[in-house]
Amino acid sequence: MESHEQHHEHHADTGWRTAISATLHCLTGCAIGEVLGLVLATWWGWSTVPSIALAVALAFFFGYLLTFSAARRAGLDVGAAVRVALAADTVSIVVMEVIDNGFMVAIPGAMDSGLGSFVFWGSLAAALAIAFVLTVPVNRWLILRGKGHAVVHAMH
Repeated sequence: MESHEQHHEHHADTGWRTAISATLHCLTGCAIGEVLGLVLATWWGWSTVPSIALAVALAFFFGYLLTFSAARRAGLDVGAAVRVALAADTVSIVVMEVIDNGFMVAIPGAMDSGLGSFVFWGSLAAALAIAFVLTVPVNRWLILRGKGHAVVHAMH
């Protein structure tokens, strides 16, 4: 039988592992949307504000789509799958998008550099990595309160 301290250590480890997994899931959807949005906007010669708007819209779309698809595969109807995706991903995507887009805007020349530029790709990679690191604790906090990706885990 495990001690009280071991029980709490197990739950703390599980909370962090689940948060990391949830954040990686969020990062996948956000990265697909961010990369696609910024690549398209840069290719089309858009300015910063519409570029970020497209990247954010696509990040939300792909982030929600990943969870929605998993919920549908788990047997949920369309309405329930939409509700699960919204409940599981909204806060995580908002945090990730604020951080990574804020970082991209803060790096001089990142948004104005071309697709062949190391500044563009290096800034985007760094922005997503920083957003991941700072979003993990947010997801852990949500999961420990039965929110965020805890909703997805309740499906299983």
